[in-house]
Amino acid sequence: MSVVDHNAIELPRISEAEVGDYLALLKPRVMSLVIFTALVGLVIAPGHIHPILAFTSILCIAVGAGASGALNMAYEGDIDALMSRTANRPIPRGRITREEATAFGLILAFFSVMTLGILVNWLAGGLLAFTIFFYVVIYTMLLKRWTAQNIVIGGAAGALPPVVAWAAATGSLSMEPVLLFLIIFFWTPPHFWALALFRSDDYARAGVPMLPVVAGPDATRLQILLYTVVLVAIAVAPWPLGYFDAIYGITSLVLGAGMMALAINVYRRREGTEALRATRRLFAFSILYLFALFATLLLEVVVRGVMALIG
Repeated sequence: MSVVDHNAIELPRISEAEVGDYLALLKPRVMSLVIFTALVGLVIAPGHIHPILAFTSILCIAVGAGASGALNMAYEGDIDALMSRTANRPIPRGRITREEATAFGLILAFFSVMTLGILVNWLAGGLLAFTIFFYVVIYTMLLKRWTAQNIVIGGAAGALPPVVAWAAATGSLSMEPVLLFLIIFFWTPPHFWALALFRSDDYARAGVPMLPVVAGPDATRLQILLYTVVLVAIAVAPWPLGYFDAIYGITSLVLGAGMMALAINVYRRREGTEALRATRRLFAFSILYLFALFATLLLEVVVRGVMALIG
C-alpha cells in the first residue's frame, strides 16, 4: 500500500478576487473619461442613430477601454508593485493573477469589438480594435518602458474614443472627430507630464523612462509649456474654421488662457513647495479643461435643438 505525499499534490489556486477587484482592472477613472468623450463624439455627429444602437456603441467603447486597462495591468504588474500610486492595484496585492487579468481583458476586448462591429458597423468595430491594440501593444508593451516619448505617441489611443463613436453614429469619418482627436492628443502630454513631475520618484524606482526621469524636470516644464501652446491653438481653431459655434469658441479661449497661465507658472516655479503646488494645479485644471471643453459641445447641441423648436 503506497503512501501519498500530500505535500507533493499541487492544489488549484482559490481566487481571492471580488467583483471590486475586477472592476479596478477596468481603470474606472480612465473609463469615465473615455465614456464622456465618446458620448460627445456620438451626440455631435450628424444624422440620427437609434437610441439602442447609441447605448450599445457607448457600452462597447467603455468595455473596450476596460479591456485595455485590464491587459495593461496584466503586463505591468511588476512595475505597478514598485510604485506607490499603483501598489494597491489587484495584481500587486495578489488578489488577481496576471494570467487571470489577461484572460479577462482578452474576453472583454473580443466581445466589445465583435458586438460593435455586428450590431452597429464594422468601421467603428475596426477602430475600436485598433484602439485596444494601440494601447496594449504599441504603448504598453513597446513604448512605455523604452522611450520618454511614450505618453506622446501612446496618447493616440486615449484620443480615439470620440472618433470611434462618430464612426458608430455615421458609418464614416470627417474633420470634426479628427479635431476632437487632436485636442485630446495634444492635451495628454501636459496632463501626464504634470503628474510625472510630482511622481518622478515613483517612475524612477520602477525604471519607467518618463520625461522628468530621463530629461530632467526643467526640460519637462519646457515641453509642458510648448505642448500647451499647441493644445490651446488647436482647441480654439474649430471656431474660426466654422466647425463649432461661438459658445465653444469663447469657452475654449477662456479655458485656454487658464491652461496657459498655469503652464507658464509650472515653467517659472522650479523649486520647493511652490513648484510642487504649480504642477498639482496644472494637473487638476487640465482635467477640468478637457471636461469643460467637451461639455460645451454638448451644450451647443442642446442650444441648437432648443432654437430649432422655437423657430
